[in-house]
Amino acid sequence: MKKGFTLWFTGMSGSGKSTLAELVEKELLERGLNVEILDGDVIRTNLSKGLGFSQEDRDINIRRVGFVCNLLTRNGAIAIAACISPYKAIRDENRAMIGRFVEVYCQAPIEKLIERDPKGLYKKALAGEIKGFTGIDDPYEEPEKAEIVVNTAEETIEESVQKILRTLELMGHIDASDAQTEYSEEEEEEIKKRLADLGYI
Repeated sequence: MKKGFTLWFTGMSGSGKSTLAELVEKELLERGLNVEILDGDVIRTNLSKGLGFSQEDRDINIRRVGFVCNLLTRNGAIAIAACISPYKAIRDENRAMIGRFVEVYCQAPIEKLIERDPKGLYKKALAGEIKGFTGIDDPYEEPEKAEIVVNTAEETIEESVQKILRTLELMGHIDASDAQTEYSEEEEEEIKKRLADLGYI
């Protein structure tokens, strides 16, 4: 029986975290695995209601998500978190607490995010209507050693999902699937190189 682990999606608003997290959850459930997803918006409505968007409140929110992920992980579940989690120190704090922690950095240039802007938040932030908005007047600290980096401006959603699943397989967190995958040998080597550089294989 496989041990639990946390799959932590980080990236700026509109970078595809929630979309990818839900699709990866669906794939893992279809493989018969025990998965729980914690989405940033849902967490703020329930677990972190009343918190604002100051750095202190953001840190409290992300620590709470990490605490729940740790409980799930140590009880054999796969915890999937999809939160902006802009500050590296708190992500690293959660990594140290949880241990079996896989970081997925959803990367996209700010121009693409502004263009995509599903909730109209960047336009409001640029107009000064929202203060402390990540990537506009509040920093986003990019992960330096994320196990998985998906470029959601260039990759298709399916390519990103396959990259995530294949990395989890190579790390031994999930069993390899018999299903036909849609990535090339070159992409496979890229995944292996990243994991080798990080000391996993």
